[in-house]
Amino acid sequence: MTHEGERVEALLAGLTPQEKAGQLTQYFYFTLPGEADPALGVDAGEQPREVEAALARGGAGALLFVTDPAEINRLQRLGIEGNRLGVPVLFGFDVIHGLRTIFPVPIAMAASWDLETIERGQAVAGREARAVGIHWTFAPMVDIARDPRWGRIIEGAGEDPFLGAAVAAAQVRGFQSGGIIAGPKHFAGYGAALGGRDYDEANISEYELWNTYLPPFRAAVEAGAGNIMTAYMDLNGVPASGSHWLLTKVLRDTWGFEGFVVSDANAVKNLETHGFAATPAEAASRGLLAGVDLEMAVSEPVYVHLPAAGIDDAVDVSVRRVLAAKQRLGLFDEPYVDEDRAREVLADPAHREAARVAARRSAVLLRNEGDLLPLDAGALGSIAVLGPLADSKRDTLGPWVFDFDLDETVTVLEGIRRAVGDGVRVEHARGVAVSQRTYPSMFDMFGGNRPEDPAGFDEEAEFARAVEVAAAADVAVVVAGEHQNMIGEAASRSSLELPGRQLELIQAVVATGTPTVLLVMNGRPLDLRWPAGHVPAILDIWYPGSQGGHAVADLLFGAHAPGGKLPFTWPRTVGQVPMFLGHTRSHEPQHQFKRYWDEESTPLFPFGHGLGYGRFTYDGLTVEPATAGPDDTVTVSVDVTNTGQRTSPEVVQLYLHQRHGRASRPVRELKGFERIELNPGETRRVSFTVGPRQRQYWHPAVRDWVLDAATFDVWAGGSSSATLTTTFEIREP
Repeated sequence: MTHEGERVEALLAGLTPQEKAGQLTQYFYFTLPGEADPALGVDAGEQPREVEAALARGGAGALLFVTDPAEINRLQRLGIEGNRLGVPVLFGFDVIHGLRTIFPVPIAMAASWDLETIERGQAVAGREARAVGIHWTFAPMVDIARDPRWGRIIEGAGEDPFLGAAVAAAQVRGFQSGGIIAGPKHFAGYGAALGGRDYDEANISEYELWNTYLPPFRAAVEAGAGNIMTAYMDLNGVPASGSHWLLTKVLRDTWGFEGFVVSDANAVKNLETHGFAATPAEAASRGLLAGVDLEMAVSEPVYVHLPAAGIDDAVDVSVRRVLAAKQRLGLFDEPYVDEDRAREVLADPAHREAARVAARRSAVLLRNEGDLLPLDAGALGSIAVLGPLADSKRDTLGPWVFDFDLDETVTVLEGIRRAVGDGVRVEHARGVAVSQRTYPSMFDMFGGNRPEDPAGFDEEAEFARAVEVAAAADVAVVVAGEHQNMIGEAASRSSLELPGRQLELIQAVVATGTPTVLLVMNGRPLDLRWPAGHVPAILDIWYPGSQGGHAVADLLFGAHAPGGKLPFTWPRTVGQVPMFLGHTRSHEPQHQFKRYWDEESTPLFPFGHGLGYGRFTYDGLTVEPATAGPDDTVTVSVDVTNTGQRTSPEVVQLYLHQRHGRASRPVRELKGFERIELNPGETRRVSFTVGPRQRQYWHPAVRDWVLDAATFDVWAGGSSSATLTTTFEIREP
């Protein structure tokens, strides 16, 4: 046994049963404005005192929602001094897409299809978090999401398991290289909630579970994730936070996960809500025995009942895992934060530049008729920047951020003004409110999260002024979408329409005859059927983060070219949902695309779609060898040429289809991608390897992974609509 292992065993042997239960309890630590938060069932004034009392008696092993270094040091000291053996406290936080420097939201980062940029962004987030004393993030969210009504689609990588797995691994590497533990969530199937309604049950076939929903988690574990968070909902009738099959048989026995498992907030206590446990004590036993090592408790933790549960050996296993995590972080030797260094790290200008690069690479050019973009600033006398989100700092950041600095956030309006200088007149009008209704977020209580619609806003007058400004300008830039608190946790929608009168504003601006660019600020596909047929240029900028305005200006005026691709299929209307690439074919092709008599059955934009300022052609698609055995690897290669006049990035995508086998296989599956950049006239040959792991699939009758001898169709191109195709054969062994 190593010295570190001996230290953990010595501590474990010295802890009382009550102290062991404390090590397995993580408390929220609220220091909120106001007296109470009824939604969470806690008294915001009393709750900190209760947590500090638990720390002082060795009854809390971890805390969350503290970011001030001085406060973290104070609470750490209280915990160490309150514990007889001086065991340090583990501090966690939702570092989803940045701490102080805010990067584009996760779905946007996935749209970059740039694993180095994704990893670099989370490394910055990890570095800032560790500098202030945070040891562990409840991220990345790696749930596959195929229903855009679900608000938490914004936190993941979209619909595809191959892209999702690659992005999950990159995020884990990034966070942990930054010095914090990554905690992939929510294990598992949370993204398949019925109707896209947050927290609702998920009923997923074994085929879908293994082939679609589990691969990103497996990739995160293989990348070395130190933690896994459980999901709230029932998975096929069993609460995910009480599923021994999921948390032990799959996660530990099959994948070999060695870290610790934490519940989502109050999820162990909620085993009572599910009817899976009759009492808090039973909920504690069932949660721990299923494989939940650490209970995240908003209030009234149930793991206090563990000392009387008679499962001491199981308790010791979980405590050992938590202590080992603290040991690996070096907390026994250096538990406190250097507050001066924290300030230096948070102010690092390199972090802001990384955020600007990420926002540029995440943007997706959906439409660019007549090459309206990039704009030539030197040829413009005036620009109208319109819409309620154009100058909203809080919306530019997106949801799931709490420690941001609004003063340094650059909006689209500010970015455009700084880019063109005094030589171009830039006028702004809000035009409309995003909505006349209020959409309160569960996170509004943390301050600074509400929309910025001003009091006394006269929408009719402002609408008229916006149209007037557009008519007088050389070009109009309309920023439309959703307020950041309309999406995220507990923020599902029954509609995908642009809220409020935003579509009416877009239509009125286009009617002036002024060339119009639509910038979409979003975290899910929205109903853009009219704009897609009438607005010449549409650029999806997502919620681009701290440097979003600068990044958008870089793209609008051609300093850089967009290269992002959609990580989901963009439906025309909510009535088509769910719509995704990896479906099977159950009827003749001519019928497959005639499923609705009142709407086309094709998406508005396909998975992987995204234009650039260059023009790309694909040729010379080959597979070597053309025939191979089941355990062999083939190499697929294709020539990509930029036939345009501008240097531009492109994401080369590889898709496969297995024609026949022991199960129906999806019409196309993503099996490789690479982001490249080509100068005008430049050609590059891009190669992908396709081995057994890319061809295998889980067969529910066999109850295992299988490989079939079959003919495989291959496509390579710039989206899932690629037409360049060939085949290869996998023969019988």
